[in-house]
Amino acid sequence: MATEVTHGIQIKVETKYMDGFPNSEHPYFLFLYRVFIENKSDFAVKLLRRHWYIFDSSGEKREVEGEGVIGQQPVIYPNEIYEYESACNLATEIGTMRGTYLMERDLDKAQFYAQIPEFELVAPSRLN
Repeated sequence: MATEVTHGIQIKVETKYMDGFPNSEHPYFLFLYRVFIENKSDFAVKLLRRHWYIFDSSGEKREVEGEGVIGQQPVIYPNEIYEYESACNLATEIGTMRGTYLMERDLDKAQFYAQIPEFELVAPSRLN
């Protein structure tokens, strides 16, 4: 599991390939990813924005940026874990993702970026 800690915010990511893709209706490879955000700091933080960099093995690069995650801007208190699941489609069987979350400390409204570790997206057929 890929892990990164920034300013006391630990981010871990697990991935899973979705069987049945590509298919006649969806000509891409589909991967699920589950993100665990643990607040190991002494202050509550709010996740304001996300910024993803997505790469596939053909050299294609995409960026996805927006407010919050899965429609939420969660507040994560000290020693709590917030987790969510999302998905990414790729044109190839292999790729990577990495990025940042813009966080805000509740105490003083100071903002900082928490690094999302780079993780691999690999279809099982490529592991042989």
